[in-house]
Amino acid sequence: MNYKVLYAEDEPTLAHIISEGLRNNGYEVFAVANGQQALDLFITNPPDICILDIMMPLKDGYSLAEDIRSMESKIPIIFISAKSLPQDVIKGFKSGGNDYIRKPFNMGELLVRMEELLTRFDTLKESSNLTSNRKHFGGCELNILTQQLKTPIETYSLSYKETALLEILLDHRNILLERQVPLIKIWGDDNYYNARSMDVFMSHLRKMLKDDPSIQLMSIRGAGYKFIF
Repeated sequence: MNYKVLYAEDEPTLAHIISEGLRNNGYEVFAVANGQQALDLFITNPPDICILDIMMPLKDGYSLAEDIRSMESKIPIIFISAKSLPQDVIKGFKSGGNDYIRKPFNMGELLVRMEELLTRFDTLKESSNLTSNRKHFGGCELNILTQQLKTPIETYSLSYKETALLEILLDHRNILLERQVPLIKIWGDDNYYNARSMDVFMSHLRKMLKDDPSIQLMSIRGAGYKFIF
């Protein structure tokens, strides 16, 4: 299958290099130089995956992702940006991104992350039993397909990593989840920086899950986590 890629990047040289790299690996690439062009193209010619720069003319990547998410919840979005502060990354996920790659990056890394997301989303789309995409626990429901968490108080939109983390926690309910397991499975490496990133996502999940007092997400110092309900 030739996947269609919407690639929004305002730096011409980089846009050319990445576009050619994607085409050489079998992707059909539609490259645009600003956020408004990207949104117009998304509406007229929906892609299979979006790769978005953040700092673009007319409409930045965050706003573009929010617009895309308001129309389509079942498409992977990857941010590629030189903005590397933790708050930039978190804002990217909160605006609807499924992954965030910091510039400069290796083309192979982009291809692997694209493949993983496309495989995941294809599997979810092909599932005819929507119930299998919903996991109930306590008074909450996780919808894996739409990446939404419903608690007794509110409905939250999750990032790809938050959804994946919550899935792993559910699979290890009431037993110790060692830190290395989600780090290797989701981040691909258990180095210090990925561990700090995971701690941020776990903290965000913990705040949402406080809506249900029957659920506990415990940190076991030096070992991992326990998800109890």
